[in-house]
Amino acid sequence: MTTTLAAGWTGHDTRLIGATVLAIAVIVVLITKVKLHPFLSLILGSGVLGLVAGMPVDKLLKSFSGGVGSTVASVGVLIALGAMLGKLLADSGGADQIVDTVLGKVRGRGLPWAMALVAALIGLPMFFEIGLVMLIPVVLLAAKRSGKPVLLLGIPALAGLSVLHGLVPPHPGPLAAAGALNANVGITLAFGLLVGIPTVVIAGPLFGRFAARMVPDATPPARLVPERESSDKPRPTFAATLSVVLLPVVLMLGKALSDILLGKENHLRRVLDFIGDPLVALLAAVLVAMVVLGRPAGLNRAKLSSTIGDSLGPIAGIMLIVGAGGGFKQTLVDAGVGDVITGLAKGANLSPLLLGWLVAVAIRLATGSATVATVSAAGIVAPLAATMDPSHSALLVLAIGAGSLFLSHVNDAGFWLVKEYFGMSVGQTLKSWSVMETLISVVAIALILPLSALV
Repeated sequence: MTTTLAAGWTGHDTRLIGATVLAIAVIVVLITKVKLHPFLSLILGSGVLGLVAGMPVDKLLKSFSGGVGSTVASVGVLIALGAMLGKLLADSGGADQIVDTVLGKVRGRGLPWAMALVAALIGLPMFFEIGLVMLIPVVLLAAKRSGKPVLLLGIPALAGLSVLHGLVPPHPGPLAAAGALNANVGITLAFGLLVGIPTVVIAGPLFGRFAARMVPDATPPARLVPERESSDKPRPTFAATLSVVLLPVVLMLGKALSDILLGKENHLRRVLDFIGDPLVALLAAVLVAMVVLGRPAGLNRAKLSSTIGDSLGPIAGIMLIVGAGGGFKQTLVDAGVGDVITGLAKGANLSPLLLGWLVAVAIRLATGSATVATVSAAGIVAPLAATMDPSHSALLVLAIGAGSLFLSHVNDAGFWLVKEYFGMSVGQTLKSWSVMETLISVVAIALILPLSALV
């Protein structure tokens, strides 16, 4: 194998690999040590990459700005629409309605499974941090009322949110990776759900039993466990809320199925391709939510406008990181790094899916950011997807997403959120939350690899 890799290896290739390693190291140090925002870190890392790789300055600037523009154009609008849908769910009381309905029908041993279901339903249109903030009070209240260990219910909820965040569009990471790899979002969504469900089961309710035994004395701060006040405020029905949440999922899955089962000239496929496009599907869900969720909750036009506007502020940082990640990706591609990585993978007979997972794992461990890991890894392995069929390029998106979740530790903001909300020490958080994240990553790639051999 050494002979194979050495054959055709040039000094230019060595320079490109060195430039890539140095650029990633710069990004890691800036984020973790200097505490610079990932957006600025990615810009500076892209500059280091291009200059060390020998790119002309004008080409470097054009590559980076072009990558930012194309990424924001393809992904930014979808992120904004997803944020709007999540905010409408929260402000209308629809999210609370889902929680109360599910928990009201489940008792005893079924509670951990119910928490995973609630997290999955709420997590579909919401970003991880928003879903976490909404779910934690529900988890703590359910634990208090049932007398069960907080991690027995908390781990399933966290697993449901985390799996969706890493594997299922319209979350920013999977969307950005799908855009970088030109993967079909509908197929990615279908495979994401197929891989995600068993992953949530294993890393959620099943692992939650062990986590509760390992950390039996997790004690959330009392101020975070208020009894939910009864309110006469009107809310949309459970059926209406669920239909809004699942609408974009159904539309995108319909497009994916039509692409597989129907011919290109089929009129039904053309219709499904249009309404199942992620932009159209999410836009339809937002418009339907304004009527179906807004009216029962008494939200007038002014309040709906305010809700939509308020949803955009919190995602500005995410959109900038994703955009800068797209610029970094394009710089990698234009510098020729992707071609070198492709040659290495072919020479080593390494599965592109496993390579994508390993690269994402390395960046996740170094930076702590799942989004940075996803967009950077997608840029590095993008050339490998050029010759893939739609199914395998979608699985490459999932492999990268799975790697981006590996071993959350002290450089990840989510680590500290979970630690404080559940009243755990650093060691306890490592034994519960960090192990859960690692389990999600390993189980997901263990399912993705054999699935790639079947499709």
